[in-house]
Amino acid sequence: MQPRNTPWWRPDLYARRRPNLLVRQTVLQAIRSHFCGLGFVEVETPALQVSPGLEPHLKAFATLLERPDGSTRPLYLHTSPEFAMKKLLAAGEERLFQLAPVFRNGERAALHYPAFLMLEWYRAGADYRVLMQDCEKLLRAIAAASGQTQLRWQGQAADIAGPWQYLTVHEAFARFARLDLAACIGPDPHRPDLPAMQAACRGIGIRVDAGDSWDDLYFRVALEKVEPNLGRDAPCILHDYPIHMAALSRPKAGAPHLAERFELYACGVELANAFSELTDAAEQRRRFEADMALKKQLYGYDYPIDEEFISALHHGLPDCAGIALGVDRLVMLLTGASRIEEVLWLPVAD
Repeated sequence: MQPRNTPWWRPDLYARRRPNLLVRQTVLQAIRSHFCGLGFVEVETPALQVSPGLEPHLKAFATLLERPDGSTRPLYLHTSPEFAMKKLLAAGEERLFQLAPVFRNGERAALHYPAFLMLEWYRAGADYRVLMQDCEKLLRAIAAASGQTQLRWQGQAADIAGPWQYLTVHEAFARFARLDLAACIGPDPHRPDLPAMQAACRGIGIRVDAGDSWDDLYFRVALEKVEPNLGRDAPCILHDYPIHMAALSRPKAGAPHLAERFELYACGVELANAFSELTDAAEQRRRFEADMALKKQLYGYDYPIDEEFISALHHGLPDCAGIALGVDRLVMLLTGASRIEEVLWLPVAD
């Protein structure tokens, strides 16, 4: 890693990054060409929002809007453009995409950054299965444009052009962790069985700490046992999550204990997260309130609900599906870069 406080614009350091930056440029051009060719509209929504995104563990950057009358209102840099893009779906757009800078406080590591570029796209009249095919077609279009047919990370490689892998969450936990996820959830999918999960984790050598929630243990198993094995040799679509783990997803048709959600992995790295979107305003509010109650319990603060977004759901959000893909991570895997900074024109000041 580059030493702290070294000027990133220094010509010798810039020259090392420049090949990666040219790949980045090609990727952005390929994304725009691909979606415009499919009849999508490229949109730009404000980064400043009344609600930054309501995932319990994400930390936003806060600021104050100063009005001409001297009053102020708290605003946040969005962690995702999702709420704004769904308002445009409610307004009548049917296919839209956005390349949006997004902001998440407290994140800085090889694959995490406080400001990064996110690609989101939405389709009215579609479900998550359509987005799975979108992912394959998009990455193959990017591979054709860049000449890079493999994704690489920490000694692993995934071939974009060959057949992709498809695994349910339950299949992945059984295969890679030897854990029966259904038995750990129990009879009520909305209130998973913590003692069963604790016992199963101990049985496979996963640490169980006092105060761990069911979700804490799920993510520990995923991080240690499952995710490192996803997307080896070929990109992997991990789909059908437990219903309580999909705050913005609708239940799976014919299997309401599951959510119509998937994540895209390559070389053990998560690249994208997708949903068949929840359109029920009352249920969405209930989930938001539960998530913010958890955030308040864990961190001592919460974020406001975007009432205009709830109003848009009441007005009528069409059946739709949406996905968020981390562009910087994708460029990293196309170039073999080891840290996000290596694919950025300039980093955030440290």
